[in-house]
Amino acid sequence: MTEEVHELFQAGGTEQLPDNPALIGGGCKECRYVFFPMQNYACEKCGSTELNPKTLTGRGTLIASAFVHMPVGTPRDTPFLVGSIQTEDGAILRSILEAPDDAMLTPGMSMITKLVSETRPNHGPQDLRFTPVED
Repeated sequence: MTEEVHELFQAGGTEQLPDNPALIGGGCKECRYVFFPMQNYACEKCGSTELNPKTLTGRGTLIASAFVHMPVGTPRDTPFLVGSIQTEDGAILRSILEAPDDAMLTPGMSMITKLVSETRPNHGPQDLRFTPVED
């Protein structure tokens, strides 16, 4: 059995948010559940296998954030900030956050996608992050 590989984002954005990367998620035809990233196993809400790719805008709301001081898996420079984001499309995901050291991150604040240069070898030229929306 071969596993399908899906891209996680498209740099070009969406019609609603053309200057920020769009997420490549999915949606369930049966219950309309939206998720990220795209997968083909079954809907985690209703179990249907009728899933379609769905382009999600790169805008959402911060649910929670935390600093990571000891990463597990792929090494990164520490500390770094991670967050749970609910996209305006309804998907909930975790992402590394790109924010100034003195940023006051609070649940409910608006977040948006951003591409940054990738520093880890063999991970491609860019990495997708979420950053607070500048007022």
